[in-house]
Amino acid sequence: MSLLHYFLYKILAALVRTTVSLRRGFRPLRTTPDATIRIPSRELPRTIKAHLYRSTATGPSPVLVNFHGSGFVLPMHGSDEEFCRLISRQTAYTVVDVQYRLAPEHPFPAAYHDAEDAVRWVFQQRQQFDRSRVAVSGFSAGGNLALGMSSLPPKAPPIHATVAFYPVVDLATSPGAKFAPDPKGRPLPKWLMRFFDRCYVRGPFDTRDPRISPFYAEAQGFPRRVLIVTAAGDSLAEEAEALGRKIRERVEDGDGKNRVVVQRMQGCNHGWDKEAGPGSVGEDAKDKAYAMAVALLT
Repeated sequence: MSLLHYFLYKILAALVRTTVSLRRGFRPLRTTPDATIRIPSRELPRTIKAHLYRSTATGPSPVLVNFHGSGFVLPMHGSDEEFCRLISRQTAYTVVDVQYRLAPEHPFPAAYHDAEDAVRWVFQQRQQFDRSRVAVSGFSAGGNLALGMSSLPPKAPPIHATVAFYPVVDLATSPGAKFAPDPKGRPLPKWLMRFFDRCYVRGPFDTRDPRISPFYAEAQGFPRRVLIVTAAGDSLAEEAEALGRKIRERVEDGDGKNRVVVQRMQGCNHGWDKEAGPGSVGEDAKDKAYAMAVALLT
């Protein structure tokens, strides 16, 4: 990408970020984590900010590493607090909610590296976490990172479970070729999806690289417990569901430990759980989806 294109994308990113901030009245995301921690980055002395939601478990607890939605561009760390707090209260899991770097200022592999560093740090905390039950979760772009973390090479420590809400999993396919299953839905504008993709992936990278597009990862690399939740009004639904089927159809070992669940929420759009009003279809779907995550982790 030329310097001119970079500055153009920075200007557009600022406009999109301002628009999102305007929608919430320029109020910052209000969060009340149990602690804010700093995780060492591979690029010392830089650190990675994360919110910690502690479980009531005694001794080393299982841990869920969460990655927020962003389109890889929007500063939305903290937007998953309701989910993170629910998991910490209804399961034995402590939740580490990670703030990763954003494009266009920090294109791929910056966010991926931050996610990788956070997961690696968790595995190093023997006194704090049960390393046999390290799970990952994410929303939208964060779901992409979660699925990327859970399909790491065989020599990497195994991820116990993965939860992904309306993830983008195939950046090799043009947004123009993606359509929501529900024609009455309100999918993300194609120009916005294209903009997000171009901000995130710059340079000589193959968009079929599983670190960019988890759809192209080997199915056997994923954990036995996977939950993928999609929305009928989202143009990302079909690619995520196809990945779920691919994982589910892998060779079964017959011991009954494989739990791969793909759930489409009807009457919902991308990011519906963040805007669900009391008594709405979206609230019912959110409650169901979050309960499915709790069930997968228990």
